[in-house]
Amino acid sequence: MSPGISSPSNERLATFEQAARNIVGPDNIRPSGTDFTLCPRPQALAESVVQPILVEPATEQDLAQVLKLANEADLAVIPRGGGTKLAWGNPPHRADVLLSTARLNAITEHAWSDLTVTVEAGCTIKQLREALVQHGQRLALDPLWPIRATVGGILSTNDSGALRLRFGSLRDLIIGVTIALPDGTLAKSGGKVVKNVAGYDLPKLVTGALGTLGVITQATFRLHPLPKESRTISCLALDSQEAQRLLLTIQSSKLAHSASQVRFVEFMQPQIDVLFEATQAGLDAQVAQLKTILAPSAVIDPGPAVWNARQELFSAAVDNPGNSALTKISVLPAQIAETYESFNAITANRIRFQAVVQATGIGFVYFDAAPPAIANALQSIRAKLEAMGGSLTIAHHPSAMPPLDAWGNPGDALPLMRAVKQQFDPKSTLNPRRFVGGI
Repeated sequence: MSPGISSPSNERLATFEQAARNIVGPDNIRPSGTDFTLCPRPQALAESVVQPILVEPATEQDLAQVLKLANEADLAVIPRGGGTKLAWGNPPHRADVLLSTARLNAITEHAWSDLTVTVEAGCTIKQLREALVQHGQRLALDPLWPIRATVGGILSTNDSGALRLRFGSLRDLIIGVTIALPDGTLAKSGGKVVKNVAGYDLPKLVTGALGTLGVITQATFRLHPLPKESRTISCLALDSQEAQRLLLTIQSSKLAHSASQVRFVEFMQPQIDVLFEATQAGLDAQVAQLKTILAPSAVIDPGPAVWNARQELFSAAVDNPGNSALTKISVLPAQIAETYESFNAITANRIRFQAVVQATGIGFVYFDAAPPAIANALQSIRAKLEAMGGSLTIAHHPSAMPPLDAWGNPGDALPLMRAVKQQFDPKSTLNPRRFVGGI
């Protein structure tokens, strides 16, 4: 644990560690080492400096028992999957135990004839894709870093990409979930069929909750057939206004595209990308219609690599930790051009930035500048977007940047969110103060 992190008494920690070792085995509990780098805290608030304990249960029952032990010992627990998004959200107030789902990685049931799959939270997206492709199926989702990202991690962070335009977000794809609550209860909701109204809508509630309500141990998803063929068509727009006009025209057409986005790169014309998935005959007809819509702009077929643009921005931020920030924005599709132009005005050539904005109005923006300049720009841009009814969340920022809340204005939903947190996790055991409004 980083110096200055609030830690429990040695006695409580030792008692927990011994009890957890009896549950998961001695080889599956150890100091987290450099795996955990969150939670910088003022030195004046520190009780002592300790290293969080990493615990890796093998079953959801064991995970629930370990979580209950930590809750009873007043230890703060940080759930972890592949570790790709541990920096998202605000730094947690405390961090005593890293509760890993790495060993909960089985695909427990693939009802291929019903187009559903049930999978444990520690299963990676790559592993799930490889299993589903054998039956010509897929989870219609394109999250970041699929080789490492786990099912539980993408659900907790609600991470989805451009395919949500056609197939919906994770809340549209998940139909059942099991979560471990801090009191040791394994709560289940939903089912294993697409049309299901049994129980409370727990799957949608925990999706995007950043692990603050419970630890996801298992999930059931609806699936889609793999496309016969796919093709990406791109074109250059003269400026942001034309890029927005073309995006809206494509959206209002009868085209059956699976994804579309616009990429903004400094000193370059915006580029629009459209993904089609169909039979070869269907692709030919769709592409011909798109060319008519985009005329007189020239079109190219750049291949599927353009759909990695969002991940490339995140990777650039990770590779440049001292002078970069990565934000997620949400605006109306009709506000994309106005948003881009406001970015240009606020940064005023002092800050380099690139952006990828999906046709849904969800975008990702990379900033490169000195930390104080980034902080000032983010504050100004957030105020502008919130005045437009949009939002800006910070997924990555320089460690030397002045403190800035990751989430922005939570709106009038915060009292209800606090009440839900109190019901699920009354002692604030899970990810304390990491979520919206310090939940």
